[in-house]
Amino acid sequence: MHTVVVGTSGTTAQDVIAVARGNARVELSADAVAALAAAREIVDALAAKPEPVYGVSTGFGALASRHISPELRAQLQRNIVRSHAAGMGPRVEREVVRALMFLRLKTVASGHTGVRPEVAQTMADLLNAGITPVVHEYGSLGCSGDLAPLSHCALALMGEGDAEGPDGTVRPAGELLAAHGITPVELREKEGLALLNGTDGMLGMLIMALADLRTLYTSADITAALSLEALLGTDKVLAPELHAIRPHPGQSASADNMLRVLAGSGLTGHHQDDAPRVQDAYSVRCAPQVNGAGRDTLAYAATVADRELAAAVDNPVVLPDGRVESNGNFHGAPVAYVLDFLAIAAADLGSITERRTDRLLDKNRSHGLPPFLADDAGVDSGLMIAQYTQAALVSEMKRLAVPASADSIPSSAMQEDHVSMGWSAARKLRTAVDNLARIVAVELYAAARAVELRAQQGLTPAPATRAVIEALRAAGVEGPGPDRFLSPDLAAADAFVRAGGLVAAAEPVTGPLA
Repeated sequence: MHTVVVGTSGTTAQDVIAVARGNARVELSADAVAALAAAREIVDALAAKPEPVYGVSTGFGALASRHISPELRAQLQRNIVRSHAAGMGPRVEREVVRALMFLRLKTVASGHTGVRPEVAQTMADLLNAGITPVVHEYGSLGCSGDLAPLSHCALALMGEGDAEGPDGTVRPAGELLAAHGITPVELREKEGLALLNGTDGMLGMLIMALADLRTLYTSADITAALSLEALLGTDKVLAPELHAIRPHPGQSASADNMLRVLAGSGLTGHHQDDAPRVQDAYSVRCAPQVNGAGRDTLAYAATVADRELAAAVDNPVVLPDGRVESNGNFHGAPVAYVLDFLAIAAADLGSITERRTDRLLDKNRSHGLPPFLADDAGVDSGLMIAQYTQAALVSEMKRLAVPASADSIPSSAMQEDHVSMGWSAARKLRTAVDNLARIVAVELYAAARAVELRAQQGLTPAPATRAVIEALRAAGVEGPGPDRFLSPDLAAADAFVRAGGLVAAAEPVTGPLA
């Protein structure tokens, strides 16, 4: 089994995905254990002093003015976890919780939190045992980080609350820990607070969304090329010299992908045939510009994610010179902004994708294709309602594009009077990514049928197009014919897109696509 080693200098997106989705084992490096021990010595020394230190010997948030006596400090740390584990609503997905736990461990291992090595090891033990705390949809304002979700994870470390075992059954966390020989932690000064203060949930969801969107953007380039081909469009607009004079890297990458897919096509370049056109519609001609702008958005969001992966997000933090200082690094604004930005880009990609599908189905604009790509129009409705479904998804995408980070609501008796709403931005982005896969799948379904109908007209598609359609049919998605129960076909096309089937089918012909 793949093992991810957590050190003091952060982690990578690949490691997050390996743990969250691939169940990779987690180990603490020797330097992380040493850094944990050194930082803990500093916290213990401060705890022994009469002067109050926030998070070590005081209350939290609006209650930070109270100095807590030594005999009550363990209770204080337990209480903050119990009281902050106040989430409500549906359970959050297992991969999100594993990412959340792993990213919190990443910060703890930095040596800036003051947590004891044995607490960090217990965090790793839970991940390795496949124990996933029950975390709920609602409870985070994105400041101070993802408090409620992280609290539910910390609660499980204490052997309290509920968790899902490796068999998928939800049981009391204490029972699961005992079954795997894991001793619940007894929290000491600062440790409860250190387990709760972070942007880990929103960051984990950002990293997984980026991975999914990279596949979807390449897939959308392929489906755009298939639609251009089915509409007898021109590939001249994809020429590298045209994109070089507007040097956005994502635009050039998308145009190159489309050009590779269309290489050798007998369908492109029919503008001056029976229905002459000077130019293709925007949804066809401007696909590289829209897809490419989204690609550049992904690149920027990945830069923000990489910075956050290298960060130690906690309050207060232990500094190398021995100081323990309060800060605002837990604020989720940097992550929240790009989560919202990605939702906007995804909505626009979904929108242009749907416009091409609609054009394929409209006999007045499809240049010789049958109405709705139906077998016997009038008797058959063809893909009419598949486009309705796609349109409904696009409208939902537009609502999901409304930024969460533009909102703020004060909390903690006005101490936490400006929050990021980054968790909410991440949750709606996950829905947007799911919807985008469905939207791309509908275009694929329609464009593949349209290309096959062109073949019946004596026009030969590109080799890459043929490879994609063959793979789609091999995945159980049927081709043209009389009306049938359509939902299973669309579900199979969706699964094909999500699994990266489009890219896997095209690349043996095109070479690696961006």
